[in-house]
Amino acid sequence: MQEKPNVLIIYTGGTIGMIKDPKTDELKAFDFNHLNDYVPELERLNVNLKSISFEKPVDSSEINSTHWQEIARTVFDNYVHFDGFVVLHGSDTMAYTASALSFMLRGLKKPVVLTGSQLPIGTIRTDGKENLISAIEIAVARQNDEAIIQEVAVYFEYSLYRGNRCSKMSANQFEAFKSPNYPELAVAGVDIKYYHDSLLRTIQPLTLHEGMSTEIGLLKIFPGINTDFIPGLFNVKNIKGLIIETYGSGNAQSDDRLQRNLTKYIEEGGVVLNISQCSSGAVNQGKYETSSFFQKIGVISGVDMTTEAAITKMMHLFGLGLSREVVIQQLNENLSGEISL
Repeated sequence: MQEKPNVLIIYTGGTIGMIKDPKTDELKAFDFNHLNDYVPELERLNVNLKSISFEKPVDSSEINSTHWQEIARTVFDNYVHFDGFVVLHGSDTMAYTASALSFMLRGLKKPVVLTGSQLPIGTIRTDGKENLISAIEIAVARQNDEAIIQEVAVYFEYSLYRGNRCSKMSANQFEAFKSPNYPELAVAGVDIKYYHDSLLRTIQPLTLHEGMSTEIGLLKIFPGINTDFIPGLFNVKNIKGLIIETYGSGNAQSDDRLQRNLTKYIEEGGVVLNISQCSSGAVNQGKYETSSFFQKIGVISGVDMTTEAAITKMMHLFGLGLSREVVIQQLNENLSGEISL
């Protein structure tokens, strides 16, 4: 008789783990040791579930690199004991956490599935139950004696996405996430259909990279921007890497102040990564005259990376203590399925 698969649920915080206090109407985190009381359907999954909660649940807006390190370390330390991992997380920053984990946990051969909900799990119309149940099913799904999903993924409202390819698109719809530049990994209907051609596979052994630098900046280009007002952003002593969100396929206005500040920043050792403000499509530096300047001064094309992936990838690379040259080299490489090359 085949043993039940083992899944570790890691609760960080967020709406999915909340119930409403009947006396005060306030939302509070419930005890995950009594998870079956709130989701009795879990008993029918034929899975051994164990849960670990953050000592103090964290609102997703408060998530930072220290929390990412805690999640990654928890997965790494428990890796041999479980068949899959489900991380319950607030939806607002879920794509950042998923992207960060994809770089921190390289060489995964087991699924790490992040999920959450728009409504608390104790609410009658909650989306939390379906998200949790399906995430667990995905975490134990196997074919040919190996896990079907072998990467960090996000499951939300019937769709499974690569973690570093999706973004939260809606604050009030159950279909909160989209992956505009990469196909879904799976879709849950009557059955869960996996798109095997889209799944990540690696021959690397599992490695944990906990270092994450916070010396990263983000600049969104807009018409009339005056970058002289934000000199701290171009101070390479404090900001090692700068991501710029440009128009369309990587374009920006021919502004002397912007060009002067970017040129000086790169000459002093800063690294600049160019990503598009558009949710779909890719940066193509040099396609138009307005982006040829970036190519000339050494701005790196982020191709079709999401903002979340670009930020966490740069945090990851600088956190490894790599030289500037190696950081630039690896920004141009596909490390964890985050970029189309």
